[in-house]
Amino acid sequence: MNPRIFMLAVGVAVGYVLGTRDGRARYDQMKAKVTQLWEDPRVVKARKDVESYAREQAPVIYARAEAAAKAAPGVAKDVAGRVSETAKDVVGQVSDTAKDVAANVSSTAKDVAGKVTDTARDVSDRVTGTAKDVADKAVTTARDAAVASATTVGAARDNLLEDAEDDDKN
Repeated sequence: MNPRIFMLAVGVAVGYVLGTRDGRARYDQMKAKVTQLWEDPRVVKARKDVESYAREQAPVIYARAEAAAKAAPGVAKDVAGRVSETAKDVVGQVSDTAKDVAANVSSTAKDVAGKVTDTARDVSDRVTGTAKDVADKAVTTARDAAVASATTVGAARDNLLEDAEDDDKN
């Protein structure tokens, strides 16, 4: 396959994905895949198992905390403070991790968009160059054909004139 035609096809494909509703369709398709993963029976089961375990353990933990609170009021307050601090730390770490992931996803998306844009520009430049080359060759071929036909017509005219003169002499 001609590389120029291939590059034109790539340019058309990139423009199609970026410039049509199908680009949105691709986004929706990716979103559907994530939703499908979230709703996967194994993931749902794992979520339910964690939730069930937490519900089962909550009364046990509550009972132990209540017993400890009755036995030593100061210890319960201390433990509650530590649990609260630990929970705050965990929330902060989860928040930071989520922000980092979001930043990485955003950065990657920007990089991909930049690369696609650069590729589309390159394809466009190559297509434009190829179109100019084809136009130049067409003009050159048309000129050559015009010169050749003018030469042929001139020679034919000259032959006819000579034949006419010969007929007049005879």
